[in-house]
Amino acid sequence: MMIKFSSHASPDIIMLESLAEFLLGIVGKRLGERGAIGSDETGAAIAKLEAAIAEDKAAGAKENEGKSSDERYENDSLRLSVRAYPLLNMLREANAEGSPVRWEA
Repeated sequence: MMIKFSSHASPDIIMLESLAEFLLGIVGKRLGERGAIGSDETGAAIAKLEAAIAEDKAAGAKENEGKSSDERYENDSLRLSVRAYPLLNMLREANAEGSPVRWEA
């Protein structure tokens, strides 16, 4: 199933249900048919996602020790920072505008 994220502050994002569920779990939300990260919650959601990304980058750096550049590229293309970027960017734009981020299945 596909999940559509929308906010007045940025273009819509569509992602797979499994990724949406994972990212929403990081920010403390549960995936339902519909939901929202309120304008008063976007700052905290950004901080939680950024912390998870930093932790994942540190783990990735450790995993990449001694690997060739091709192997590092392959590992890094699947990292949380790459997969979470669209939602993180939407949250940042929504936070700057004071808008909520909504999702629906």
